[in-house]
Amino acid sequence: MAKKMRRYTPDFKENAVLLSYNRKNVIDTSIELDISPKLLSKWRAVYRKFGNGSFPGKGRKRVYYEDKKIFELEKELSESQLRLEILKKGIKFKPQGKDALYNFINENKKKYPIGIMCEVLGASTSTYNLWTKQPTSKSEARVRLLKETITSVFYEFNQHYGCIRITRELRKQGFQISEGQVSFYMKQLKLRSKVKKKFKITTDSKHNLYTSPNILNRQFKTDKPSNVWVSDITYIQIDKRFLYLTVIIDLYDRKVVGWNIGSALSTKTTSLPAFRMAVKNRKVKDGLLFHSDRGVQYANKLFTSTLDKYKCVRSMSRKANSIDNAVSESFFNSLKRELIHMQGRLLAPTEMRMEIKDYIENWYNKKRRHSALDYKSIEEFNAEN
Repeated sequence: MAKKMRRYTPDFKENAVLLSYNRKNVIDTSIELDISPKLLSKWRAVYRKFGNGSFPGKGRKRVYYEDKKIFELEKELSESQLRLEILKKGIKFKPQGKDALYNFINENKKKYPIGIMCEVLGASTSTYNLWTKQPTSKSEARVRLLKETITSVFYEFNQHYGCIRITRELRKQGFQISEGQVSFYMKQLKLRSKVKKKFKITTDSKHNLYTSPNILNRQFKTDKPSNVWVSDITYIQIDKRFLYLTVIIDLYDRKVVGWNIGSALSTKTTSLPAFRMAVKNRKVKDGLLFHSDRGVQYANKLFTSTLDKYKCVRSMSRKANSIDNAVSESFFNSLKRELIHMQGRLLAPTEMRMEIKDYIENWYNKKRRHSALDYKSIEEFNAEN
């Protein structure tokens, strides 16, 4: 009768090798463990080469120990990245209720494992399975679609929009819905537009330079571009110091036609470069009314002579009366509420310049819906007129 071949577990092999090192004698160890010295020597040779990865078990590939560690770390990293990706995409559906959350899981089940999605998003796998078997009524499907779209618009526009602007955006997409309905669903979804914060106004009007009368007189609407431009300057706090933002806005479409960020309050770093940008972006008409506050940056000879060169009519707010320049003040209010105050830290100068440029050029002048334009974006308004 043939002798039955013994099978050794991975742990036995590794322990036998370690014991042989401790005994410092292969023969004694082989006798003690009742295995052949030749077999133990073979195991020792394998262990010297592969270390802790020497005996992975039947059917598994032998790898170097360091390679195994790297593989396991890479696997952990890959799983962490997958979970983060799911969380980023799915977290916005949690406030919308189980239907929206399970719908997200259902739509992404071919891309991500259902179990991991449920675990990451705090959902029950068994409840999800029951949900997939229950038919959804047309009314429930419509409400779900509305909530999903409201949430999508809310986050697409960086949480800046309240119910009025979201309603306009939904109507543009073909939904028949009232502001009251949007407000109701936003409360259910716990979606709140970013809170307004007060900001400090800094205008140096204590000078002996000539100041123009308030010709604009709070007439903030005009029927043609380059009829009236309004301008103002505000401070932006950054890491360890301040920057100063100057804007020039055309009252026709509320577009910021010129702007500049400077590190000082001189005319050459505020009103003058902003005006130069404005005349490059939009043709100046003779008699253009240029309205500002009474600050020295607008009243000095360097700037007024530039306005005279372009045959502009000067207008200035009354002393200590910010409402006379309400459009510029409103822009700064929006900028600080929607961008500056939402930063988690004080930005470096380069970072802040990039953020403001993106806000003005890509958000305010293109996508943002303006109440003065019947909640149209500037691009939509100009396309219709």
